[in-house]
Amino acid sequence: MLIGELSRRTGVSTRLLRYYEEQGLLHPERDGNGYRRYRLESVERVARIRELLDAGLPTETIRDFLPCAENGPEPSGCARYTDMLDSHRFRLARDIAELQRRHAALTAYADTLRPG
Repeated sequence: MLIGELSRRTGVSTRLLRYYEEQGLLHPERDGNGYRRYRLESVERVARIRELLDAGLPTETIRDFLPCAENGPEPSGCARYTDMLDSHRFRLARDIAELQRRHAALTAYADTLRPG
């Protein structure tokens, strides 16, 4: 399928699909005229890329991690990603705790400004 069709099927802009290619996340074939041709599996791959981006992973990490995310754990190469995911989860938990602290501080301050 051409890039426009992949864009329609995934809801991802053609510009973003080209960016994914630049980042090594997508690997389209090229026609003789230079047009990108994507396999049907690319639809699922783009969905997985979006999930991982939405989870906060950077494209560099996704590029390395994607084969494991798509094919399931393999004893040889995927176990190391457990630590990486745990690290990202720890940072998220730390950030959430900080945001909750800030929220509580702002709430307390707002309460002091209310009459009554």
